[in-house]
Amino acid sequence: MAADKRKILLVEDEKMLSSMYATKFAKEGYELIQAYDGEEGLTKAKSIKPDVILLDIIMPKLDGFVVLKALKQDPELKKIPVILLTNLGQDEDIRKGKELGADDYFIKANHTPAEVVDKAKAFFEK
Repeated sequence: MAADKRKILLVEDEKMLSSMYATKFAKEGYELIQAYDGEEGLTKAKSIKPDVILLDIIMPKLDGFVVLKALKQDPELKKIPVILLTNLGQDEDIRKGKELGADDYFIKANHTPAEVVDKAKAFFEK
């Protein structure tokens, strides 16, 4: 499958950050679909069935943990890799994310958008 067919769903309530990621993924030839709260993210995940989901944790309406749990309980969505993107760096949060089925965990403050793109790309190569 060509890179331009790869769909990535970014669920991130900070519009500036979301826009930064969108630019970076577009330059790499990916289609980035944006959602700005957990509820919208879940709805879009169900309708577009992306190849990878980048999921913030602290968001309006539904937090990332609630969204992650719902994704992993849905037979049609549970196989989609989910990378948590957050500023919550506590071991407890990381453990909770992994227990709920997150495939990876990124602390936003510690990683550039380019590193996040590389991480998402790695899931396409599996």
